Amino acid sequence: MKKISKVLLFTLLFMGVGSISAQRKIDYVNPLIGTNGMGHTFPGACVPNGLIQLSPDTDTVPHNVDGAYQPRAYEYCAGYQYHDKSIVGFSHTHLNGTGHSDLGDILVMPVVGKVKFNPGTAENPDAGYRSRFSHDTEKAHPGYYSVLLDDYGVRAEMTATQRVGVHKYTFPGGEAHILLDLIHGIYNYDGKVLWANLRVENDTLLTGYRITNGWSRVNYTYFAITFSKPIKSYGYKERGKTLYNGFWRKFDLYHNFPEIGGRRVVAYFDFDLKEGEALEVKVALSPVSASGALANLQAEAGGKSFEQLRAAAEEKWEKELGQIEVEGDYDQVCNLYSSMYHTLINPSVYMDRDGAYRGLDHEIHQAKDFTNYTVFSVWDTYRALHPLYNLLHPERSRDIIASMLAHYSQSVHGSLPIWSHMGNENWCMIGYHGVSVVADAYVKGIPMKEELALKAVVNSSTIPYLDGTKEYMKLGYVPLEKSGSAASITLEYGYDDWAIYNMAEKMGKREVAATYKKRAAAYKHLTDPSSGFIRPKNAAGKWKENFDVLDTHGQGFIEGNSWNYSFYVPQDVEGLMEAMGGDKRFVERLDSLFTMHLPEKYYANTEDITEEGLMGNYVHGNEPSHHIAYLYMWTSQPWKTQYRIREIMDRMYRNNIDGLCGNDDCGQMSAWYIFSAMGFYPVCPGSDQYVFGAPYFREMKIHLEGGKELVIKAPKVSSTNRYIKSVRLNGIPYDKAYITHAELMKGGELYFEMSSRPNKKRTFTEAQKPYSLNRDIR
Repeated sequence: MKKISKVLLFTLLFMGVGSISAQRKIDYVNPLIGTNGMGHTFPGACVPNGLIQLSPDTDTVPHNVDGAYQPRAYEYCAGYQYHDKSIVGFSHTHLNGTGHSDLGDILVMPVVGKVKFNPGTAENPDAGYRSRFSHDTEKAHPGYYSVLLDDYGVRAEMTATQRVGVHKYTFPGGEAHILLDLIHGIYNYDGKVLWANLRVENDTLLTGYRITNGWSRVNYTYFAITFSKPIKSYGYKERGKTLYNGFWRKFDLYHNFPEIGGRRVVAYFDFDLKEGEALEVKVALSPVSASGALANLQAEAGGKSFEQLRAAAEEKWEKELGQIEVEGDYDQVCNLYSSMYHTLINPSVYMDRDGAYRGLDHEIHQAKDFTNYTVFSVWDTYRALHPLYNLLHPERSRDIIASMLAHYSQSVHGSLPIWSHMGNENWCMIGYHGVSVVADAYVKGIPMKEELALKAVVNSSTIPYLDGTKEYMKLGYVPLEKSGSAASITLEYGYDDWAIYNMAEKMGKREVAATYKKRAAAYKHLTDPSSGFIRPKNAAGKWKENFDVLDTHGQGFIEGNSWNYSFYVPQDVEGLMEAMGGDKRFVERLDSLFTMHLPEKYYANTEDITEEGLMGNYVHGNEPSHHIAYLYMWTSQPWKTQYRIREIMDRMYRNNIDGLCGNDDCGQMSAWYIFSAMGFYPVCPGSDQYVFGAPYFREMKIHLEGGKELVIKAPKVSSTNRYIKSVRLNGIPYDKAYITHAELMKGGELYFEMSSRPNKKRTFTEAQKPYSLNRDIR
């Protein structure tokens, strides 16, 4: 009898997959990947790009207590940790794989017995309303989640539509309660909830809203909640001190009074249920109004049973995942479809069914001819997620660009998104990479308002008070005294400026193109000629002293050290190669990055890096390194890209709870995997080129827009046969190191002959190599 691997056994048991020959794509998705360690994913129910991510939260560690940061809060960016033993409740909004967090809105918890108004603690669950649970009773599936709450004997099941979270709770019988905790949130420091309001409209309908101050500075979450059984009685507790209550004091506000308000509200609703009787709860959200939430509920879930809605959610996932068909080993296939699943959680729809949405200016706008989206983690996602949408979901990319241009039009700063969610800009991370997203979509033919788009990218790059932009425009670099991340910022501004240059050039805007062509070479100001490494300077032009190229902290970089960031010039790889000392030296430095020993002191105090996520000094869990393995394709030893990519995929992605080597970051880590599995990657978004790596599967069939199909074949590929011997496109030998977006979108067959040995004769002339800016500068 063949021994089953622990990972495979875990997946089969957890997902309920009967055999590895299951035909449905959703049966290969493991929502638990990344729910332990640093992945910061959640296992709950959602539909593709939906506003709702209904999921269990397993603890309530606040971001800060009296202003002092609580380090364990970082573990709960997605609200769920697999190693926890109890569940606090089920909230409706979550971010996927971020390294900072928010949301966790509108927490629902079914309970029996005496009602408690606080969640208790992991160490003492009995002190509050949380419940113990076992993974043995937990099931996670695209569009569905269920678990037995051991302390109450309640079977909790949930599914979702775009705007409605659907709960089904099967109680043991007798008096049952639903708790609605309007205090709860992720990173829930004291005072995050500015106000909560709740109306009991009748014995089966609640409406209300909550306003929070978090990463999303002012987040309005309106809701409408329906119950399948009538409420017997209800009440609430205000867990904060009320300093003024006006003439509301004439009422008994806390028992069966239909209007509830406060900053720290926990409400309860009592039901009489028979043993085994199920209570269905539907929670619709809206960024606009309670009436909008109710309309969303009626349109998407009204008159439909839990089973009907679950089936519809699974059908949506099956359709989306079916865009790629693949042959491969079981765990590899699970990794591929789990990655696709992660790329389709964010961005999220952010408007009502009628097109109304709350804009960046907090006014109510009407989306005309587009779907408004939110959750733009563009420092992460410009690299691969948005390019993947341009390839697989161009119609969604059109809507995303329209949403970003609406954001720009509503911005008092005149800025495209930097990191925006729920009608707010949170300004997280560096660069102005909304520019990259717009430029990449433009060169790949995504329809947009071109003049507005050009104005938006130029304005976004000239805001003088944004992270040293004023000094950057004057000096050509951001000086170290202006920002502790000055070198990183300079490199990222330079890339973004190249994206503007290329976009303007293709538009025929020569004056704009000339300005940004010069700015695009910003890296040259910080290339230390004595070492070839990027090194920060002060405003007087003096290099930083006591510089350590391995240290991530205090050296002018963010989420990377100089060793990694010195390769971040995707727009001018050949120019960078020259600055580092030529081809031979460049290859040696790439080799060293992947093979050197990085002393523990350089990552011991970093929240999102562990030894398991390292390959030498290469850190795949941090996005600035994602393109580096592809840089060999500009050199005399391109086969080394094929070797490194396979190593990364085999070692850094696993079909298990700790299967990600870093945060998924709203799908970026997963998008990298999907592109790399295809055999190519967008090293420089804003270009129409994808640089070849090597295919991962024996065959992939990709269904493209307009009914076309791209078939990628590599029948001999394996961890051993990782090297490309030759490539054919539609039967014709293909001799370039890259393939263009237009070539891919035509469909056809891309065939790779693979070998266990590198084909060292397969090198490329300058005309066959991918783009570099220095060719335009000559």
